[in-house]
Parts: sequence; structure tokens; C-alpha cells
Amino acid sequence: MKIRPVILCGGSGTRLWPNQKKHIPKQFIDFGNWNLFEKAIVRTKGSIFDYPIISTNSKYLKLIKKFLRKHKVNKYKIVLEPSKRNTGPAILSTALIKDIPLYQPIMIFTADHLIEKLSIFNKAINYNKKFLNDKNVFVFGIKPKNPSVEFGYFLTKRIGKINKVTKFIEKPKLLKAKQIIKNNGYWNSGMFYLRKDSIINNFKKYRPSVYKNCLKSVENAKKINKVYYLNKKWFSKATAKSFDYAILEKIRDINAIKLDIPWSDLGSWKEISKIFNKNKVKYINKNNVYHRPWGRYSNLFKGNGFLVKELYVKSKSSISLQKHHHRSEHWLITQGKPIITINKVKSNKKVSDSVFIPQGAIHRIENPHKVPVKILEIQTGSILKETDIVRYQDIYGRVK
Repeated sequence: MKIRPVILCGGSGTRLWPNQKKHIPKQFIDFGNWNLFEKAIVRTKGSIFDYPIISTNSKYLKLIKKFLRKHKVNKYKIVLEPSKRNTGPAILSTALIKDIPLYQPIMIFTADHLIEKLSIFNKAINYNKKFLNDKNVFVFGIKPKNPSVEFGYFLTKRIGKINKVTKFIEKPKLLKAKQIIKNNGYWNSGMFYLRKDSIINNFKKYRPSVYKNCLKSVENAKKINKVYYLNKKWFSKATAKSFDYAILEKIRDINAIKLDIPWSDLGSWKEISKIFNKNKVKYINKNNVYHRPWGRYSNLFKGNGFLVKELYVKSKSSISLQKHHHRSEHWLITQGKPIITINKVKSNKKVSDSVFIPQGAIHRIENPHKVPVKILEIQTGSILKETDIVRYQDIYGRVK
């Protein structure tokens, strides 16, 4: 029996847009003719997989169908969540649809992860299929490249041919993260691998009310073509909990698939800047580099209501003291030590610092040092053009 890929695609990606009510979800950001949801679709095309099932909401339905068509995925099912109830009810309701046989292995992907070396990934999934049963769950660990405080971790113990999870650690502080890595801890990727009957049995045992309400929402769902519209009355009654808190905290039989492959959840602009730096040649060409007296900027990727740039401020230079009527900006310092002014308040910044410029705030970047300053700039708003600049001071005489 082939493995059933389930893609969770209902998240809003608020970690990237902490100061914005309107934003594009992380999984749909255009990184230069590709996005993370498209990567997830391609991931499910491996020979070990059955056709995909996508769990999402009505807001993203048109986008999802658009990208399925683009990648010529004709066979699929979509399960629409009528309200936000987190990953626990989303996974259970999707597993309960009749298209998935009772004993079928299910691979739970998220739509917003970047996974490379898919052949290694798929080989590990296929190998561990024989260890699945009606109660256990496999989680995926990624060998850490650095002691990150942005990810959770877990520790394991080898028993026979299986790595048993002995402890989960939520996002630790830096010193703790370093110690975890010394103890051979792995990043917890947030992906799950288990059989349909394991999902059902564990929810029946540990979250019976959630099981009852999700079952009713599926039994009373409307199915139109390839889309299941879950019943709102019953689905909304299911307790909103993540799969981790709903099930993993309760069960003991948790195993790990440990991988040493490039992976990121791209949960911050810092992580996204790493992707940019890795693929700089692809993103930057003479047509999207614009020179200014203070240096230059490059348009990297854009979408509905946002634009990502790289700013390069030369030594002993500064941009004008300015504001924007129609956009706000997020800045991530990737090189140098700029002085940032926001509404008359100056502050010294360093690499990895982030700054939020609210719409209408008067701001400036100054670089008094020898090393050029590089900043990843994320613009969000209704007008993202150079015409939306009001200058108050400028050492290059551009104030009108």
C-alpha cells in the first residue's frame, strides 16, 4: 500500500508579519517563480506516494487549485476547515474521510517547509513503513546546523532498529540549545508519520470529544467534486489544540526518523535571507538592481501587497530622512552596523537585528563605518512604489 501524503495548508504565517493584519501566508510567498506550497506538491509526486489530500480553508481554495493545475496534479482531495481549530482537529478530520483506507500509512506534511535531498527523505519514510502500527507515531528530526532558539528539539534512545523519543524540549534558550546538541538532540520538524487507525485510536482514547465532533463534521460534510466542506456546527465544537498537545503529550510510543538534510520552516525573515544568499545569482540581475547616491537596492521577490528588497548602503553614506504614506517596512540587518532613526529616536543596530517601520513613521539608515551595510527590507502596503517617498532631509540634495 502506498503512503498517503496529507498537506496542512491552513496556517496564516503570522510569525513573518507580526505587525500586520493583512499579509500573504508564508506558504504562498513568491520566491522567484516558486513558493513553499508548490514545493510541497512536488514532494508528493514521489513513486512511494498515493495522490495528495490538502487540509486548508476556503480563503486559500482558489490558490491551491491554481498551483495544483500548474503542476498537473489532477487527482487529489481537498478538506476545507470551516473554522480555525489548530492541527489536531485538522489532521483527524482529514484522516477520517473515506478516501483513506483504515490501515494506510499517512505522511503529514506542512505546506510551509523547505526540504531538500528528497531521495534521502523518501527512502527513510519508505524504510520505516514496516514499523508503523495501530498506536505509534513517528516524528522527524533534523540534525542541527547550529544551536537555534527558533526550533523545538527532542532526544532519542536506540532500541533495536528504532529510535525512541525520550524527551521533547520546547524552544530553548541558547545555552540550553548548545547542551541539547552536545547530547545528540535533533530539531523537531513538526512532521508526523503514522497510520490512519493510529490517528483514530489515539483520539478515541485521549481526546474522545474531539473525535466525536470531528467524526460528525466529516459525516455531515458536503462533497462537491474533489472538495469536502466540513460541517461547521460540529467542527467548531472540537477543542482547538495542536496535534502535539492533543496526542503526542499523551502517548508513549513515539519514534523518530532522524535526518541530516537541508531543511527550514522559513519561519523568520532571517531564515528567508539565508535562502536568498544561497540563491543570490538567481535572484539578482541587471534588470532588478537600482543604483542610488547612497548605494543600491535590488528587488528580490514580490506578491500581493508585499515586496522584498536588499538594500546596500555604502560606507559614510545614508538614505534620506523620509516617510511613506502607503506602506510599512520590516528591516533585517544582514551586514554592517547601521544607525537607524525612527521618529527622532536613533539606535545602533548589528547583524541579525530586526526593525519595524510603521506606515507614516519618519526614518533613516546611516552608515558611518567602513563596512557596507546590507539590509533585507520587506515592504507591505497598498502602494509599493518609489513614488511613495516624502523626504525631509537628504545629503544628496533630493528634498523638493
